Amino acid sequence: MGGGVFDSAGVDVAEIDADEFDVVVRSRRVVTPEGERALAVAVRDGRIAALYAHDEVPAARRLVDLGGLALLPGLVDTHVHVNEPGRTHWEGFDTATRAAAAGGVTTIVDMPLNSLPPTVSVAALETKRRAARGRCHVDVGFWGGAIPGNLAELRPLHEAGAFGVKCFLSPSGVAEFPALDRAGLADALAEVASFGGLLIVHAEDPALLADPDGPKYADFLRSRPEEAERRAVEQVIELAAATGARAHVVHVSAAACLEPLRRAGDEGVRITAETCPHYLTLTAEEVAGPAYKCCPPIRAAANRDALWEALAEGVLIGVVSDHSPSPPELKAADFAAAWGGISSLQLGLPAVWTEARSRGHGLREIARWMAEGPATLVGLPYKGVIRVGADADLVAFDPDAEFTVDAAALHHRNPVTPYHGRTLSGVVHTTWLRGEPVDFLTPRGRFLVGS
Repeated sequence: MGGGVFDSAGVDVAEIDADEFDVVVRSRRVVTPEGERALAVAVRDGRIAALYAHDEVPAARRLVDLGGLALLPGLVDTHVHVNEPGRTHWEGFDTATRAAAAGGVTTIVDMPLNSLPPTVSVAALETKRRAARGRCHVDVGFWGGAIPGNLAELRPLHEAGAFGVKCFLSPSGVAEFPALDRAGLADALAEVASFGGLLIVHAEDPALLADPDGPKYADFLRSRPEEAERRAVEQVIELAAATGARAHVVHVSAAACLEPLRRAGDEGVRITAETCPHYLTLTAEEVAGPAYKCCPPIRAAANRDALWEALAEGVLIGVVSDHSPSPPELKAADFAAAWGGISSLQLGLPAVWTEARSRGHGLREIARWMAEGPATLVGLPYKGVIRVGADADLVAFDPDAEFTVDAAALHHRNPVTPYHGRTLSGVVHTTWLRGEPVDFLTPRGRFLVGS
């Protein structure tokens, strides 16, 4: 179809003189909650208005025929450090959201730290929104922060639209966002329970962490053992059970955490957990330089296998980037001194897909882990799913195409990523935000608020 008319992604496009729907996107591989289906997705006013059989295309002003490309829901990344304002030379809303769109991510939720000021009050949240306004190429929500001394700010942050509040149990890496001790964690959980909020936790026990005793990765890895994660996760479980609060453990890297999380879920504790692309795709055995440094650290291959099993089982409910970039000079030092953060916002989908399909998983699982699961975590039922009534956030994806990562060609502000030079499977052709293709020039993202 299309009479030789093609859009910027090279997919077949036909212009139709009709006005029932704004656009119809059809594919023989539309990834829905029920699995892959041959469908035509009809969009009106930015929402999915109807689903038709692939060959029963309704009247619309525009038809996009994806041919052999798959159609995924826009991914939802609930763990992104944008760093603006204050550390915009590390990353900013313009660059981060362009990277997100290029990687098939249509919704991000920004972390409260690494920006100045950190988002630990309503005033700081408004400062961040002002910095982001008019600069977002995808939809953006915000986490608040829980630090010593700001307990009275947690309810106002919730009422101002923050999706929840984040705390650290070990040093965060920036002085303006200190960690909570056990008493502070208990108080924060009790407070969020009082208004039905959500506390998300960086869970490492500081008593079991140490300064690396050398400059190599093995030294850094020994300084942050699995036991530090496990003990902190057990503390969160214990206090969440005692307070009745809803808690979520971010970026699980250690297999030792999985059994406590599995048991807590079976016992009805209101706790969930996520992992990240780098823990599922990279291993300690292949770490080649400080671009790989993150906290908690990338662990051994056997540990990675356990994370995949927990993800398939549902013990881990999602995969999000923990995109935490920095200028190249902060990654040029040895492992003891380098900044601990991975830049992967644009690469999460192909990185995870490359490993997932080698393990027998399909695109339905990718959509559940990287779109639907994170959307459910933050209470966005109209995001991360191809379903009537949902936002028409869509991704044309070639699961079979391969490319070699060139860090300098990414939209991230700084060209640093451990995936540089790696060949990955899966190429994003077009990303639609509420039915309109992202053009990387005109920011059309909206602010999202929690309920």
